[in-house]
Amino acid sequence: MSELFSQLFDSKVRSRLLKFFMLNDKREYSAQEVVQKNKMSSSQVIKELNRFEKMKMIFVRTRKGKKFFQTNTDFIFYPEIKNLVVKSNTMPECRSLSRIKGLGKVKLALTSGVFLNYPKGQADLLIVGDEMSRAKLKHLLEDMEAEVGKEINYSIMGSEEFKYRTDMLDKFIMDFLEGPHEEIICKVSNLKEISNRRVK
Repeated sequence: MSELFSQLFDSKVRSRLLKFFMLNDKREYSAQEVVQKNKMSSSQVIKELNRFEKMKMIFVRTRKGKKFFQTNTDFIFYPEIKNLVVKSNTMPECRSLSRIKGLGKVKLALTSGVFLNYPKGQADLLIVGDEMSRAKLKHLLEDMEAEVGKEINYSIMGSEEFKYRTDMLDKFIMDFLEGPHEEIICKVSNLKEISNRRVK
């Protein structure tokens, strides 16, 4: 059993694919989809998929001559690995989060959802700022999704929109602030006051 466990964590490719399958355990994917979503080469992915299959960490189904891969939630180390994966997606372990400040004049960046193992979260990432680079944002999200192993549900807005929506007690923002979240960047001095505005 210890030999099996030791095989799991000795490469960056393997650890990234572990995250992917642990956080997307209800869906099946073709090898091509796994390659695209994790930004890796086909040869790297195929090698690890074969290893995971032999270890019985994933199921493999064939339809019309094409293989599809899905997490085996009965795998002996499934609960422990999933717990480790969730912890690895928090700051500072998730390195991509530190790059948010380079997007522009970012005033607020909050994480929830996949970063905190909170499936009921309104979003995984909320960013408020001005003069932000859309190109940098697109690149960052792609890298972040590959790093955390799951598609990021995010919301981006300017500071004026954020003020307007908080003044109006916007449901999305108020729910986000009232739920579990972590601050990556916070230059909004009255954030706590904002989160307490909703009438109970």
